[in-house]
Amino acid sequence: MGYSDQRFDVNLSILFTELPLLERPAAAAAAGFTAVELWWPWIDTATPEQSELDALKKALEDAGTQLVGLNFYAGQLPGPDRGALSVPGEESDRFRANIEVAADFAASVGCKALNALYGNRVEGVDPQIQDALALENLVLAARAADRIGAILLVETLNKPESPLYPLVSAPAAIEVVDKVNAATGLGNAKFLLDIYHLSMNGEDVSQVIAEYAAKTGHVQIADNPGRGAPGTGELPLEQLLDELKKAGYDGWVGLEYKAADAAASFEWLPAEARPAR
Repeated sequence: MGYSDQRFDVNLSILFTELPLLERPAAAAAAGFTAVELWWPWIDTATPEQSELDALKKALEDAGTQLVGLNFYAGQLPGPDRGALSVPGEESDRFRANIEVAADFAASVGCKALNALYGNRVEGVDPQIQDALALENLVLAARAADRIGAILLVETLNKPESPLYPLVSAPAAIEVVDKVNAATGLGNAKFLLDIYHLSMNGEDVSQVIAEYAAKTGHVQIADNPGRGAPGTGELPLEQLLDELKKAGYDGWVGLEYKAADAAASFEWLPAEARPAR
């Protein structure tokens, strides 16, 4: 057990960020990884030019890397925003405009998981109005994901770093997942279980795993405190991933941690455990 029997992918929106986007897949490949994930790479637009999408597809293919997770448009992320789909007005419109663009791009590179960040609470807007809008948009996103044979992910973030984000516990995200599945009948909405965020919220991660592994579609890790590589903090990440495996989760584990030198930060993971299996 342990790290060697997991399927890891590198999040290219938080690691290798010293490089231009199109050079990051090759950098991940040079470090021994064959699977990667991304936040929506174009923070200024939900609908980039086709040439930009084609260039990213080519960079992924040339590096021999498989994209296994992609965020829908999420506003200024990294930055002040935490998603767009529950934010009335222009942001919700941008999210809707992005749905088919993101799904079509995911289909073009064989990506089977699309993450829809919920969005922050907006001052002066009734939370119930935001939640109704969110459900509407998530239903559209779930249908688009289903069209390409993908799952839709709903993520819990952490309150200290995302104080305006309403989904700051595993049950809160699971409730949304269940509502989306009830509304679509598709069953393709899943929980994105981020061990770092759960631990920052003070949740019992082992209990969350035991309770919700069956509804989990993707996992992300970083150590805590510090959001660094495994071994830089105090989380028993190897043990927690074993618990996930025993609970039946056999999906991807995204490396979504911060490191000044990404290539040097992978020393905790043996070279033979890095390629996708």
